[in-house]
Amino acid sequence: MNSPSPPGPFLPPALDPRVRGLVPDHAGMDALVVGLVLPGRASMYVMSALETSRELIRHSSYRYEFATVAVAHSLFALERVLAERLAVDEPLRDLIERAADTGLVPAGIAAELDRGRRLRDGLARGAVTSAALGPTGAAAMVRVVFDAVHLLLRPPSGASATALTEAAAADTGARQEGRLARLWEEHRRAPYPDSFRGVDIEGVELILLDADVDGLVLRELDGGLDDDGVAALWTCIADLDKAVPLIDSAYCASYFARLRTMARLAAARHLPAAT
Repeated sequence: MNSPSPPGPFLPPALDPRVRGLVPDHAGMDALVVGLVLPGRASMYVMSALETSRELIRHSSYRYEFATVAVAHSLFALERVLAERLAVDEPLRDLIERAADTGLVPAGIAAELDRGRRLRDGLARGAVTSAALGPTGAAAMVRVVFDAVHLLLRPPSGASATALTEAAAADTGARQEGRLARLWEEHRRAPYPDSFRGVDIEGVELILLDADVDGLVLRELDGGLDDDGVAALWTCIADLDKAVPLIDSAYCASYFARLRTMARLAAARHLPAAT
């Protein structure tokens, strides 16, 4: 009876042919990620997302597409940190804009973060593929995310914290009005998701909800809602809060998340001032 042959030596996966001109072997990827240092004050969620993005870049030597996925994954961490630091629930585009306007991140970094955000959104919509970026380009984008997270998690001094609060308060009225008008124009140009015509979620007819919020926001921009209009808007917000988390299409979820942001911005203009 023949004895089974002992297993041979372990052979690592072959390099993806698309990276062979970049590095001689997998170990050469270390130079791309050496500067991606995890922030010590981050939550476990943020640490995990950033570490995963870093390792996806490292392992893109085996699968080129991992590089683009690394950028998208790093933005999960950025979105969480921005939402917590700014204490608002808004799309990533608006969070980045707020962070730049309030001085939390420099304008140059904000522009690069938004470039990554557009890549991620294009990936979700199928407008770009996972091969959109190579490891070098992805490492540069992810490095900007790491830098931004480090900045956002840095404890503010007393003076800068006070300045941030005052700037945010002074900014609220005019800036939110401008954002509401911009979002409304953007929403009017966006095509309604065809596969969700006639669809209701938890009793919410999505296409009717879209029309209701669109009309209410237009009335608010044209001269202001009356009490009945404000009440109707809050009813729409409750329906959006119920439906949006259950939408399983990336484009449709983005479409109605923007609608919810518009509705909240319009409704916030009718809240009593804090005393």
